[in-house]
Amino acid sequence: MRLPSSWVATAVLCTLAGQGARAAISLDLASTESIKKAASTVAYDLMRYYTGNNTGDVPGNLPDPYYWWEAGAMFGSMINYWYYTNDTTYNDVTKQALLHQVGEENDYMPNNQTKTEGNDDQGFWGMAAMTAAETRFQDPPSTQPGWLALAQGVFNTQAARWDNKTCGGGLRWQIYSWNQGYNYKNSISNGCFFNLAARLALYTGNTMYSDWAVKTWDWVSGVGLLSPAYEVFDGAQNTDNCTAKDHTRWTYNAGIYLLGSAAMYNHTNGSAIWRERVMGLLNSSEVFFVNGTMYEPCESGIKGCNVDQRSFKAYFARSLAATAELAPFTHSIIMPKLASSAAAAIKTCTAGNSGTQCGLKWTTGANDGSLGVGEQLAVLEVVQSNLVDGAPGWVSAVRGTGTSKGDVNAANGSTHSEESLIMGRVTTADRVGAGIVTALVLLGVTCGCVTMVVG
Repeated sequence: MRLPSSWVATAVLCTLAGQGARAAISLDLASTESIKKAASTVAYDLMRYYTGNNTGDVPGNLPDPYYWWEAGAMFGSMINYWYYTNDTTYNDVTKQALLHQVGEENDYMPNNQTKTEGNDDQGFWGMAAMTAAETRFQDPPSTQPGWLALAQGVFNTQAARWDNKTCGGGLRWQIYSWNQGYNYKNSISNGCFFNLAARLALYTGNTMYSDWAVKTWDWVSGVGLLSPAYEVFDGAQNTDNCTAKDHTRWTYNAGIYLLGSAAMYNHTNGSAIWRERVMGLLNSSEVFFVNGTMYEPCESGIKGCNVDQRSFKAYFARSLAATAELAPFTHSIIMPKLASSAAAAIKTCTAGNSGTQCGLKWTTGANDGSLGVGEQLAVLEVVQSNLVDGAPGWVSAVRGTGTSKGDVNAANGSTHSEESLIMGRVTTADRVGAGIVTALVLLGVTCGCVTMVVG
């Protein structure tokens, strides 16, 4: 039985009363309108970073230092913002961005990104499209593919990249061999694919997707990136057949697998094995909370969190909220954590020109001086996730409530082969640039994890 949201909110507020500095944004977690108003302020500060709708800029892109994948993740959050609050302020710019970046073959591999794009980058845009289908976000024009078809296009291109040559399967981090990280098989790339497959299975009822979800889970756990205690580790090099592991743990990896497992639990009508997996991932995620407040381990690392890592809590929070709905037995565990984390997070929203920009470290009770897209994304998701009980619920074709236009064969004729890029579009400068970008990301992972939690 669920506790009423107001009881949870009141308990959290009493616990946190008097702790930390007063935030510039007021938040009463017992009031739907207060949560919506707080989310609106955070969303406004977030969208001030977006320049893609400015004259001469490219829709769907964020300015430096943000990579393309984070823009896709951000628009996934803006769909959630509309879904939870019913505020349509950002719907048009969100739809414009999601459609502008679909690429020439409607699979989120646009020419301006393809040469440096990783499987996880594409996966975040695909999951944003999937969210649009699940929430009945306003459909694209009839001349363009539906949200479901775009998600299917991403799935199809990634399924074709499944690599049995090393480590017994799995997706590589990078798509093309000239990018550093091509020999790395990581949890986030495979997790995005698993997550998307599970949600496509739930939406369409097509067993092809659930079969791939099971196959991916079995590979990730079999190769040791998912431990028997349900700890999700970062990845492994295929140069040693994935023998040695990077045991770094991130919130977003846990969240991606948790939501995919919850989707499979729902899809299988509450099967015992997926219930066990949901609970295992949820229990192992306790490491990401300090006194009830969500926490990214790099926050206490010597080098701190890099630009990408500052957004990871956003995807963890959104996954927790969706899990609470798809797997109701988790509701009483998840919702108090989202409430206490939101109450702590909003206390950091006291900085910037607006006086309401949010910080990174929610455990401090004050703004820590770290400002940016990732910080805003994380606070937005954890705040608006407290509205999940009042949301209409995901739709699906299986239940007859989903209306998004699909195409099971989307992007099956893709011409993004390495050979075609080498012959037609890749230059030495492209390869050097791609190597620098990926090397910087790898350096961030290496340097930011000195005091990470390890399994």
